[in-house]
Amino acid sequence: MRKALDALYDGAAALAALFMVGLLVMVLLSILGRQFHFHVPGTDAYAGYLMAACGFLALAHTLKRGEHIRVTLLLSALKGRWKRGMEIWAYGFASALAAMFAFYSCRLAWQSRSFHDISTSSDATPLWIPQIAMALGTVILAIAFVDELLLEISGKRVERQSDEALRNE
Repeated sequence: MRKALDALYDGAAALAALFMVGLLVMVLLSILGRQFHFHVPGTDAYAGYLMAACGFLALAHTLKRGEHIRVTLLLSALKGRWKRGMEIWAYGFASALAAMFAFYSCRLAWQSRSFHDISTSSDATPLWIPQIAMALGTVILAIAFVDELLLEISGKRVERQSDEALRNE
């Protein structure tokens, strides 16, 4: 099960990276269009869709690598079972929020498809298509939070420290 979950998180991150490359292509296409006087309709809208897809699909991978922003001031003051209790409460609360976010993201994509909702920009893209990435990303994030909660409850969670502080100047 662990390998399957890690593959899910890594696959979502790889898909996010692919969408980031697509975002780069859209931005470069827009820049080249201005420089060489041609216009490709919808590049701004597609760049936005790809940016949202990047962000949402990378959420779970970022969580599992310990790169999400955490306020550890309170946790660092706690010891033993108080700290563990706070961790369980935080992961439980985050799991509930992520599950609600996933539910409403999926519902939004479903409703957009049902109502034939389209983009108001010149591309007229059916909105459920870019919303799928948001829904998928939030579902995977909810799975990752529940995974972290279960690992914390069972005492198997490995606390990963971000090395972001080492890169600050």
